[in-house]
Amino acid sequence: MRVLLVSVNRVRTPYPVHPIGLDYLAGALAPAHEVQILDLCPLAEGEVERAILSAIKEHGPEAVGLSLRNIDSLEANAATGFLPGAKRVAEIVRSATDAPLILGGPGFTIFPAELVRSLGADFGVVGEGERARALVDALEAKADPLGLPGVLCPGHPPPAPVPLQPGEEGRRAPPGNNPALGFYLAHGGMLGIQTQRGCRLRCVYCTYPQIEGRVLRTFDAEAVLSEARALEEAGARYLVLTDSVFNNSPAHALAVAAAFRRGGIRLPWGGFFAPSAPPDGFYEALREAGCTHAEFGTESLSDAVLPRIKKPFRRADVFRAHAAARAAGIHVAHFFALGGPGETAATAEETLDGCEELAGAALFFFCGMRIYPRTDLFSVAVAEGQIRREEDLLEPVFYRPDGLDLGDLVRAVRRRGEGRRGWVVGTGGEFSGIVSRLHARGRSGPLWELIADA
Repeated sequence: MRVLLVSVNRVRTPYPVHPIGLDYLAGALAPAHEVQILDLCPLAEGEVERAILSAIKEHGPEAVGLSLRNIDSLEANAATGFLPGAKRVAEIVRSATDAPLILGGPGFTIFPAELVRSLGADFGVVGEGERARALVDALEAKADPLGLPGVLCPGHPPPAPVPLQPGEEGRRAPPGNNPALGFYLAHGGMLGIQTQRGCRLRCVYCTYPQIEGRVLRTFDAEAVLSEARALEEAGARYLVLTDSVFNNSPAHALAVAAAFRRGGIRLPWGGFFAPSAPPDGFYEALREAGCTHAEFGTESLSDAVLPRIKKPFRRADVFRAHAAARAAGIHVAHFFALGGPGETAATAEETLDGCEELAGAALFFFCGMRIYPRTDLFSVAVAEGQIRREEDLLEPVFYRPDGLDLGDLVRAVRRRGEGRRGWVVGTGGEFSGIVSRLHARGRSGPLWELIADA
């Protein structure tokens, strides 16, 4: 069966993100099915329709899959919704082919019924994309796909995601299967690699457990090494570990680092970490294996707030993790989500006071927590009367802490960060411009270390 996979994401701020999910999906579908990838990220607005129509005409797909990465920008002070762009893509596809339209991706998994209805799709794949293989097989055989794990069929309620069992993930298609590979190599040289799926943390706002499940499934370190080599050969100049939290299992993280070191991977790499107190020598071992960047999901530096948002660490742990990574020679960034349950003006000031002590780090502040269905934050907001249980949350809705205005939080952060490039509200502004210009000059990597305060 001929399948066209379309990556709908066109966001380039602060840099474009290579759609690793389509590589895994293409690997799961081939060779039984003929797959073509159309990545819309490199395209200007006026080029999107022509590219979609051309791909459909040339490939003649018998099924079209749309991958939805994000629903909106997560910034309460300047939220950008991506639904209109996705609707437009679906309309263009519908105008050119009667092939079944299938939705998938992390953004879709959060709002499956709403997005199938809004985009007029025929089917959806809830959870991990490899579940689409059984759906496409059924469509080719003209069999009824109702009841297949993770498959949403018309007229039926969305199924719960069914996480893949260890080893079911299959092989990833070569990155060169995406014709847009050269675009990502020319805009930062960063390609993604995954070393595990699932997250056992219970952060109040997070949707990762819905998408990948709560059971941590680590990939064999030698298999990760082989994938890293393939990305290096494809021209990558920096590896982005796309795991939800790379140090979910410190033992696994060290095994991957050891494999990179043994295998002679020369690329710098980085990932997303929980700022938990690390084992002795942890960040030194990662740095010896090429790790150059650690992005910490810190969210708060108030011990009154951290347990309310269900973080497994406390303020002192953050400083220990920060110091250990910096001592190992790793660039450090911290991401903060102010304005969640338990936040007050005093706890926000406590966090900002603590930020003054995070020497040498880039700090990214998001003021307001986006409420997503089936998260603990959703339940809190319902219990507090902020939203109705049946409320449609496709349009961004943010949690409102009692007695605290989110706009005041933004202004407080900006006052404290005035004159400091290393304090960034959101991911745009001056930082985004710096990164774009340097990538255009051939620099690679996330580059936020260039704005870090000394």
